[in-house]
Amino acid sequence: MKRKNFLKTLALLPFAAYNMKIQDFPKIVESLPGTEKMPALFVGHGSPMNALEDNAFTKSLKALGKQFKEEGKKPAAILVVSAHWLTRGSYVNIQPKPETIHDFGGFPQELFDAQYPAPGAPEQARETAALSPLIQETEEWGLDHGSWTILMHLFPEADVPVFQLSIDYNRPMEYHFSLAQQLASLREKGVLIIGSGNIVHNLRLSMGKLRAGDTQPYDWALEFDKWVLDKINDRDFNALQAYESAGEAGKLSVPTVDHYVPMLYSLGLAGEKEEIAQTYEEVTYGGISMRTFQIG
Repeated sequence: MKRKNFLKTLALLPFAAYNMKIQDFPKIVESLPGTEKMPALFVGHGSPMNALEDNAFTKSLKALGKQFKEEGKKPAAILVVSAHWLTRGSYVNIQPKPETIHDFGGFPQELFDAQYPAPGAPEQARETAALSPLIQETEEWGLDHGSWTILMHLFPEADVPVFQLSIDYNRPMEYHFSLAQQLASLREKGVLIIGSGNIVHNLRLSMGKLRAGDTQPYDWALEFDKWVLDKINDRDFNALQAYESAGEAGKLSVPTVDHYVPMLYSLGLAGEKEEIAQTYEEVTYGGISMRTFQIG
């Protein structure tokens, strides 16, 4: 499968029932064995170079993966909603052997040589598609860097099956939050669901600092990152779906929604009283938030 095949998905028809209630959808995941409820994660993945680096952020991911192992919470499969798979319509990848996609440029050859040879999860992917009429099956993708660069630290053995869910880029924020709610039952079936993006992601205004090695954050980036944290702590998820209400800081922090939306998929999975624990907090290189949190 080549990345150019991704363009084929853009021709597929979108689906418009995003505001249907959860109870309207069939509960068909009973075919998968029940397990202790898995946590859900949001990971601020940052630069692809994090795949190779040993820094505070990657150490936090390693610690999180070790914690899962020690607590006997090794997933049966991992579902990633990555900022880097954007489609017209929502799609789930059913490949048995997903390709490691190097969807970037200008990095060292060592990064392009990196592979994450985890198997796919066709069974869980098909169950995911069956949970909602909004989701269609496809084999036109693999594991992009929103997935494998973080999984190399969380599960370095690459022995847990992994599949991805795309982001319908034409849909409003409410669509994504609602769709996530429809997938919550997967957590009872051993599926670890990870939203992978960045709460603050203004690459254009960060490039100069990146080139200069200047990690100092902009004030507006700190302001928005704190605004999001406060809304999470208040469980005001409706406000987070209207990030523009944060004013200029919101506009600068979310110039495009691709990296912001994965957070809504994670929060849509949260139970009413589930703990949301911040596992890593940093705003770096001007306008990139690495904030990472665990639900449950």
